[in-house]
Amino acid sequence: MLSTLRRDGSIQSSVVNAGVMAHPGTGEPVVALVAIGGARKLAHLRQDPRATVVARAGWQWVTVEGTAEIIGPDDPSPDTDAEKLRQLLRAVFQAAGGTHDDWDTYDRVMREERRAAVLISPVRVYSNPS
Repeated sequence: MLSTLRRDGSIQSSVVNAGVMAHPGTGEPVVALVAIGGARKLAHLRQDPRATVVARAGWQWVTVEGTAEIIGPDDPSPDTDAEKLRQLLRAVFQAAGGTHDDWDTYDRVMREERRAAVLISPVRVYSNPS
């Protein structure tokens, strides 16, 4: 579950597939997900990059609060060209547990849908006692 802030300060939440991976620039761990271009969550994060991600497995859960960075065709990064973006979107998909039988098709769909990588750098992490 990803929660972002709307312009009026209310919370918007959506179910996402996310994983933990090394930030492509810093190597620090981030929570990463792929979002479709034009998604409200991207608009919210552009206005206010604070985000919360909650993951659950059985009765165990973990919450990560942090600051989001968007890297995509509508949110270019000076260190990320089209090829690096293609590789990043694949890496995020795989970090979230995804697999694909036809990577060329995956890449084409990501381009057509203007998909972006969302990288959330943790500020606070907490969970229930194990």
